[in-house]
Amino acid sequence: MNQEILENKLENIKEQIDTYPLSKEDSKRQFIEITEKFDLKHTFDFEEAWEVTQELRKRKEYRNRVVKFEEEIQNIDGALVGKELHKVNPTKHSFADGCYIREIFNPAGELIVTKIHKKEHPFFLMKGNMTILTENGFKYREAPYHGITYPGTKRVIYTHTDCLFITVHVTNETDLEKIEEEMIAKDFDNL
Repeated sequence: MNQEILENKLENIKEQIDTYPLSKEDSKRQFIEITEKFDLKHTFDFEEAWEVTQELRKRKEYRNRVVKFEEEIQNIDGALVGKELHKVNPTKHSFADGCYIREIFNPAGELIVTKIHKKEHPFFLMKGNMTILTENGFKYREAPYHGITYPGTKRVIYTHTDCLFITVHVTNETDLEKIEEEMIAKDFDNL
C-alpha cells in the first residue's frame, strides 16, 4: 500500500474517531475481532487499551478547551496581554551555571493562562496562594510549595493573594527570546 493511500486511511480513521467514536462495547468487539483475525499478540489487554485511550481523549479535550478559553478571555475588554500583562506581573531573570531562574510576581485576583511548556522543570510558589487548573483538575496551592512542570503543561491559574512564583530551567542560553523559543511551544502540535 503506498504512503498516500495509508495516510488517507489513517485520516479517515481519525475523522471517524473524532466524529463518531465507538462505544466501549463496540471497541472491545473490534479489538477481539482484529486480534483474532490477524493472530495478534498484545502486551496489554482491552481494558488497559481503553483506559489509555480515555486518558488521551481527556487530555485532548482539556487542551482544546483551555486554548479556546484563552482566546475568549483575550478578547474581553480590559484583558491584559503582552507588554501590558508584564507590567502588572514583573519578572526577574537570573542565570547560574547552566540554569535560567525566572521569578514572577502575580497580584491577587488575577486569572492567568500560562504558555505551553516544552520541557520538564521545577517550580516554586514562594509567597501567596492560588488555585491551579491542569489536565488533572483543580489544585489549591499555598506557599511554600514546589512541584514539577511536565512537557505539554498549560495551566489556568487564579491568584487568591499576591503570589511569587519561581521556575528553574536547564539551559546555557542567556538570551530571553532564545530561551522562550527553547522552552515554550507555540501550540500543542509543537511539543
